[in-house]
Amino acid sequence: MFRSHVLVCGGTGCHASGSAGVMSVLREEIKRQGLDKEVQVVQTGCFGLCALGPIMIVYPEAKFYSRVQVSDIPEIVSEHLLKGRVVERLLYHETLSSDDNVKSLNDTGFYKKQLRVALRNCGVINPESIDEYIGADGYEALGKCLTEMSPEDVIKIILDSGLRGRGGGGFPTGRKWDLARRLVPDADQKYVCCNADEGDPGAFMDRSVLEGDPHALVEAMAIAGYAVGANKGYVYIRAEYPIAVGRLEIAIQQARNYGLLGKNIFDTDFEFDLEIRLGAGAFVCGEETALMTSIEGRRGEPNPRPPFPAEKGLWGKPTVLNNVETYANIPQIILKGADWFASMGTEKSKGTKVFALGGKINNTGLVEIPMGTTLREIVYEIGGGIPNGKKFKAAQTGGPSGGCIPMSHIDIPIDYDNLIEIGSMMGSGGLIVMDEDNCMVDIAKFFLEFTVDESCGKCTPCRIGTKRLFEILEKITSGNGTMEDVDKLDGLCAYICDNSLCGLGQTAPNPVKSTLRYFKDEYIAHVKDKKCPAGVCTDLLTYKIVDEKCKRCTACLKVCPAEAITGAVKERHTINPAKCIKCDACVQKCKFGAIVKE
Repeated sequence: MFRSHVLVCGGTGCHASGSAGVMSVLREEIKRQGLDKEVQVVQTGCFGLCALGPIMIVYPEAKFYSRVQVSDIPEIVSEHLLKGRVVERLLYHETLSSDDNVKSLNDTGFYKKQLRVALRNCGVINPESIDEYIGADGYEALGKCLTEMSPEDVIKIILDSGLRGRGGGGFPTGRKWDLARRLVPDADQKYVCCNADEGDPGAFMDRSVLEGDPHALVEAMAIAGYAVGANKGYVYIRAEYPIAVGRLEIAIQQARNYGLLGKNIFDTDFEFDLEIRLGAGAFVCGEETALMTSIEGRRGEPNPRPPFPAEKGLWGKPTVLNNVETYANIPQIILKGADWFASMGTEKSKGTKVFALGGKINNTGLVEIPMGTTLREIVYEIGGGIPNGKKFKAAQTGGPSGGCIPMSHIDIPIDYDNLIEIGSMMGSGGLIVMDEDNCMVDIAKFFLEFTVDESCGKCTPCRIGTKRLFEILEKITSGNGTMEDVDKLDGLCAYICDNSLCGLGQTAPNPVKSTLRYFKDEYIAHVKDKKCPAGVCTDLLTYKIVDEKCKRCTACLKVCPAEAITGAVKERHTINPAKCIKCDACVQKCKFGAIVKE
């Protein structure tokens, strides 16, 4: 038995900030100080506060250290682990109260409104230990299904729970499973697939579940296999997720060794096994038919529907496909019941939703909240507000397939139907916050550039239509647009939505549609005034020195690479617009705010 456990985040975010080196030195220092029989170091998945890495929590005190560096380790070991004195300078600032007491993490703004279901084990257990997963009720749900429930019972509990697919479409999970079981009852083979491709810019929800709790996916896919009558599963995951892939491989092998994958699982006649298929990062392979085509070893392109995969999917056989977050909810629903899950969320959107919170926000990271939580609560309470006192402007949900939510809708409860009603969508769960310094025309252009690159090219409306849409946006942001161009956007968006083959093309115009709907004044300013109100579009900017603020120090002159600034010490400075390349170096160098962009 160990008297203390030090949990160190081993997610991708913390790895990028050096957590592997911190863990290595921590183990060495613990051994050097003779504490290796008393203190255990555990690598976990993501705690959620990704911008604060490397992160560690010391139990049983539950003290949360952030931005820990290798140089901090001797002090943590000697002071906290050896002498029991907390190193306050490294504590997460929100855990420190005004009376110098240390608050529980659950009482901080970031955590107190969260409710972890899909992320319940992330940051809590060692993801590479099947024993720790079993100790947290792991594989109990699978055992219950195989020994106490019929496949129809399993499907009914998922139906009654109200769980909808967390991959973006929001289709009822139980209904999908029911169709796969009933449509082709005499099929000689059925498959269960998992979409772990996660191609949205700024999205890392599924990756974090796989890195922190891979056995939850293994167990849930086995349950799905039992429910629909499948004995084979495939996890389609992008090769850019090496940590997630490695931990999933370990989990699958451990499950096989424990008899939880393979034949005669729990001494029944049920058999099920899993394989991993690596994707090359194509966004279109998030579409179910394109994903299955890629698993089959062919070019990842979508196919017309119907028939739907539940009838004719992988290799022409009935197939169930859900994403990682959807599966991560399944074991808890089986163990705690449909009513428990349905008690969370809203009438038509049950349960919780994981979001990757990023952009202009103080608390960047991974959050899981009950459906129906307002955008204001996410931004200002969980997210800690906008940095530098800036004003909230919009939030982008759903990535390239979603839309922008303006300030006028900040109090809208987040669920599937509400987001669609205001011109956005849930998507897989990326949530990018924007402030007054973001140009909404530029945001639309950014997402269109992404979809143009990611279009598979199979259908003309998407291949050509998104390109033309992007070209109009480029024309507007470069100062060459006309009001006729703005009017064209609406018609082109409608055509692409109505005629594209798959979800990529059908939703690609959403960023343009939502920004036109809520920020049309910015489009008009770009066209009529030849100005970018946010000061982002460089072709429309002019740099100017405010004479009253200028100290005549020549700091800006020295850093200008184009020699566009003239002047001398104690003499008036000016910028020649013809020479200025708008690199922003002078603005960043000036300490007095004397250079403005107009």
